[in-house]
Amino acid sequence: MRNLLALDLSRNNLLGEIPSSMSEMNLLEFLDVSFNNLSGRIPSSTQLQSFEPSRYTGNDRLCGLPLTKYCLGDEGSEVPQMVVERKYDGKEFNELWRWFYIGGAAGFPIGFWVVCSTLLLYRRARYVFFHFLDSLQNMVYVKVVVFIGKLQRLYYK
Repeated sequence: MRNLLALDLSRNNLLGEIPSSMSEMNLLEFLDVSFNNLSGRIPSSTQLQSFEPSRYTGNDRLCGLPLTKYCLGDEGSEVPQMVVERKYDGKEFNELWRWFYIGGAAGFPIGFWVVCSTLLLYRRARYVFFHFLDSLQNMVYVKVVVFIGKLQRLYYK
């Protein structure tokens, strides 16, 4: 069983605890024990605790990482929240990145139109903004010409 790659025991009405010997299954890439009557602590190993919490749902008396439910005696310790990763069209995506893209998609047009409407509606803001752009253009032009002059002096020496 140590060489097992996938194990799906979901919806089998299993009772009791998850055996601690399952933590020795180092090659296990897929595990689903959801919707059984399992109880107790999920054995501590890097393998069993790396699966998504959804693989353990439906087991109300199961506790420990990766679930957010504390086990008896764990009241003082903090169980970290794992970022949910889901599959979409065969590709995994992070829930945090999803909200990043939603925020960017909504924030960019809102910010763009706030700036544009300010420039359209307020004359003083428009004058200040375009004066700043002219000054910036002049400053960049002078810096570039001076830099080119220094390069020419070094090259022709």
